[in-house]
Amino acid sequence: MLDELVKSLYIAGKDFREYYLKPGSLSWGIIFPFVFALAFITRRGGITEWLAPGMISLALFFGSTSMSAMSIVFERRIGSFERLLLFPIGYNCISLGKSLSSFIMGIISAIPVLLLTLIILPKPPAFTLLLTITILITTFTSSTFGVLISFLVKDPTQVMTVFNIVRFTMMFLSDIIIPITMMPHYVIPISLALPLTYMTEALRYAYTGSYDILPPEISITVSLILGILFLVGSSEVIKRSKP
Repeated sequence: MLDELVKSLYIAGKDFREYYLKPGSLSWGIIFPFVFALAFITRRGGITEWLAPGMISLALFFGSTSMSAMSIVFERRIGSFERLLLFPIGYNCISLGKSLSSFIMGIISAIPVLLLTLIILPKPPAFTLLLTITILITTFTSSTFGVLISFLVKDPTQVMTVFNIVRFTMMFLSDIIIPITMMPHYVIPISLALPLTYMTEALRYAYTGSYDILPPEISITVSLILGILFLVGSSEVIKRSKP
C-alpha cells in the first residue's frame, strides 16, 4: 500500500514538473479561474455572500480539470502514456498519481480567488475548518473527474472540446449562479445529477452556514463518494486501454 502511494507521488511529481510549472500552464491554471472571479465581482450588484462559494467552487473545478486534461492529452498524443503502462505500476496507482498532480494545481489556482473573496467580503467564513475540509474534498473530486473524462474520450484531440461542453453546462445548471430552488422543476433533477452541485452546496454551507437544498451531511458525503468512484472508474478505464 505504501509502495503504491510512493509510486503515485512520483507520477504526480513528474507531471507537476513537466507540465504544470510551465508559464503557459500556470497562467491558464491561475489566471483563468481568477478572471472568472473578477467577472463575478464586477457584475451588477457585485459579489454576494451567496455567490462567493460558487466562485471558489468554480475556480477549484476549472483549475483541477484543466490541468489533468493537459498532461494526459499530451502523453496520449505522443505515446508516452503507453510506455507508462508497461512499468510494474498498478492502475489505481496511475490514476491516483494523475489526480494528485491536478489536485495540487487546483489548490494553487483557488488560493488567489479565496484571498480575493476574503478581502472583499467583510464577513469571515462560518466554519473555517469545515471550509478547509470541503475545499480539499472538492479539489479531489474535481481532479478525479478530470482524469476520468480525459481517459474516457477516445480521441485525445477532442478531450478539451468535450471538457468545455461538460464544464460550461455544469456551471450553469449547478448551484453556482442560480439557486436550485429557483430553477424550473424539470431542471432540478438534472442539477442534482451533477457532481458540481454537491461540491458547491458543501462549500456554501461551510462558508455561509446555510445551504440551498442539500444539507451538508449529504453534499459533503456525496462529493467524497463521487471522488472515490471517479478514481476507481479512471483506473478501470486505464486497465482497458493497456496495449
